[in-house]
Amino acid sequence: MATNSLIYDKNTLEFVTVTLEFCALMETTSEHTLFSFTDKAVKILPLLYLKATLLPVREERDEESDMEHFITENTYEVIRHRLADLLGEYDSYLETFHPDMKYSDTPIAATISENLADVYQDLGDFVALFRQENEEVMGLALSVCEENFRLYWGQKLLNALKALHVARFNEDLSSDDDEYLTEEDTE
Repeated sequence: MATNSLIYDKNTLEFVTVTLEFCALMETTSEHTLFSFTDKAVKILPLLYLKATLLPVREERDEESDMEHFITENTYEVIRHRLADLLGEYDSYLETFHPDMKYSDTPIAATISENLADVYQDLGDFVALFRQENEEVMGLALSVCEENFRLYWGQKLLNALKALHVARFNEDLSSDDDEYLTEEDTE
């Protein structure tokens, strides 16, 4: 497939759409309650994962190509801290897929905030590169994003989703947040 046909492929465009939604959610964390954030996250993360698995694979890319990065360390830390503050006690969980786990007698802790900030860092860079509307850059960004999904952020997304599921469907959490309750629910 030619690069521009990969860029304008239906699956690529759907992935870009979901990626924009994910990035918007990460950037507006402070506008959410814990319940509304977890509710949105457990819906968008599986869709993001699905759309990433459907991305067309570009045959080859120049390993020497160095992609420009837009998500700075400062932006990463802001996103991570906002997520950690919002998630509070729900942020940390026990990691079961860490490579060192098979050699460890003690559990390895991880955080949703770090996993989602890692995913955001890759996808934020991808979106910024895609917005340049330079087909060569867009094709390379797509290739790098697809490869990073397979090797890195796909697992981070799944790990965060598993922990978010526990938070979202915790009975205490849903009863503390009346944002989604209707008048009928309160009577």
